[in-house]
Amino acid sequence: MVLPSAYLPPVSWFSALLKDETFFIEQYENYHKQTIRNRCTIDSPNGPLHLSIPIDKGNFIEGKCLMKDVRISTHSDWQRQHWYAIETSYFNSPFFEYLQDDFRPLYERKWRFLMDFNEALIETSCAILDIKPKMARTTAYKGLTPVAYSSHTPSVPSSPLPSSKPYYQVFQQKHGFLPNLSIIDLLFNMGNESVLML
Repeated sequence: MVLPSAYLPPVSWFSALLKDETFFIEQYENYHKQTIRNRCTIDSPNGPLHLSIPIDKGNFIEGKCLMKDVRISTHSDWQRQHWYAIETSYFNSPFFEYLQDDFRPLYERKWRFLMDFNEALIETSCAILDIKPKMARTTAYKGLTPVAYSSHTPSVPSSPLPSSKPYYQVFQQKHGFLPNLSIIDLLFNMGNESVLML
């Protein structure tokens, strides 16, 4: 299975991941802006909130850049802003207190390449889920496996999404159940039961 690099991927990305013991991250595709490659969606007090990692356009040629070469911009304080948004949104969730120390250090470290940061977050999420898939990067362009997950933003799916099993969400009484949010929504709300929902 070949999946795109993704920033705190949506629940559907992880559901697709569980279909195979081995998967590849496509590093030879061209970067697509405003997709899960540098954007995730969390549940916030005001509804769905998109968090986007700013990209350094310095090594783009004619607007294109391979995923493996995409660098994170150093011109903003996005890491502090993203962690503040995550903390504000999930502080009252059942498992945030127990899992925050797994994620916070990743937001305190400086990252040069988008794929490196994404992979660290995916590996951390897999460890919490207690799944051990074999993950590697492609060595040449393979293309993405056509599976039922959204490679774009959860609000604009590129393919039909599997029906999400509803689970407890902090702001559910206010917004109703929001399907296919970032994996951290599932982890902070369901803890070690998250893998059962996938």
